[in-house]
Amino acid sequence: MRRGRALTPGLALCAAATLASLGAAHVLPGVSPLVVAIALGVVLANTTGAPAAAGPGLAVAARRLLRVGVVLLGLRLALADVAALGAPLLAVVVVVVAGGVLGTLALGRALRVPAHLAVLVACGFSICGAAAVAAAAGVTDPDDEAEQDTVTAVALVVVFGTLMIGLVPLVAPLLGLRGARAGAWAGASVHEVAQVVAVGGALGGAALTAAVVVKLARVLLLAPVVAALALHRRRAVRAADGPTTTGRRPPVVPLFVAGFLATVVVRSTVPLPDGLLAAAGTAQTALLTAAMFALGCGVRFAALRAVGLRPVVLAALSTAWVAGLAAVGVLLAT
Repeated sequence: MRRGRALTPGLALCAAATLASLGAAHVLPGVSPLVVAIALGVVLANTTGAPAAAGPGLAVAARRLLRVGVVLLGLRLALADVAALGAPLLAVVVVVVAGGVLGTLALGRALRVPAHLAVLVACGFSICGAAAVAAAAGVTDPDDEAEQDTVTAVALVVVFGTLMIGLVPLVAPLLGLRGARAGAWAGASVHEVAQVVAVGGALGGAALTAAVVVKLARVLLLAPVVAALALHRRRAVRAADGPTTTGRRPPVVPLFVAGFLATVVVRSTVPLPDGLLAAAGTAQTALLTAAMFALGCGVRFAALRAVGLRPVVLAALSTAWVAGLAAVGVLLAT
């Protein structure tokens, strides 16, 4: 009972911010409620600040609600739709995600960006934006000791993903990409699902469907990437603790990743009513929006200034690298 009372102020604040963000996104088509929510959180954090009593509820939203949202994200993925892309485009998706992660990590080392922040940027820019950042942080920083890295990576996703909304429709024709091919490039290069929808809508015609399916194929690769990060951390903990230590180690596959895979399987094998899928989609958006607001409440401009320009340069180079890989892949595969 006491635990519930302690969580109530923060969760109520998240609920209010979520409703406001969803309302703003409804009025402003193409604007993700996740972007609005994190902006609200940042403004609150750097003006009056969130009430101290809201702390426990905000912490739950930033971690547990986010993980439930990632699990529900799996219900948007039907394996048959992804398979319908064909082997060439699926290969492009794998190359973009793997090459994006590895290339961004290499760029991060060259720029001397802190390794943990580089990992979060690599996952967010190569897979599915803020959800991927938070999922990666859930296994690389389970105790929120480097929360500033998470909010920095999410902020960079928001900024550069938003820039891509305007750039992709302008650049696609210059590359000879139109219709479904332009949509495939958007889906393979833009960070957030909501941003991909905005780009696909701007491109028009068959571009939107192609963009969303290719993007969801990238989302599917969130599970193996996060599992690989969890395995790496497990080995690091084992090496640090020594072979005789019997303490609790991180799981090889985090529970929320297993849940994500389970919902993908359910969506792909069980006929689900449209109403249920719509409700799950609404819940998923609301949960991730609440989580983004909670993360935004942890952003301090002073701390962001202390990070310096190197993460911004990394984000710009990662965006260009992923977009370049995707463009070459789509041109060769279609």
